[in-house]
Amino acid sequence: MRGGAIPKLGDVFDRDCPVRTVLGHVAGRWGVLVLAALDGGPLRFFELHARIGGISDKMLSQTLRTLVRDGLVLRTVEPASPPKVSYALTLIGEDLNAPLLRLLDRIRERTADVLAAQQLHDRRSPTS
Repeated sequence: MRGGAIPKLGDVFDRDCPVRTVLGHVAGRWGVLVLAALDGGPLRFFELHARIGGISDKMLSQTLRTLVRDGLVLRTVEPASPPKVSYALTLIGEDLNAPLLRLLDRIRERTADVLAAQQLHDRRSPTS
């Protein structure tokens, strides 16, 4: 919807609801990790890359571009040679990050239970 009117927010179960797009950006595999990593304050690209194991340069760049466009992350370029670029949460990003971090903590607390449930399921399920 570049340059157009802001779409009407509605039912998140409707495929055309823009909330679903933002949800995908925030709660997707890399978005959630980038937002969580920025909780401690601004980081440069290489610091984010080092913090988030397994993310490629391309995927980190793409995720940051998306989160900047969504207004969740602020990209700051400091004049230097070469330019120093850092990323930080915006007020919107901080607001969305708070419950996201609580969810990550809760998942961390319950991971042993999930792993036990997976093992039980796998023992009961016939192999293919």
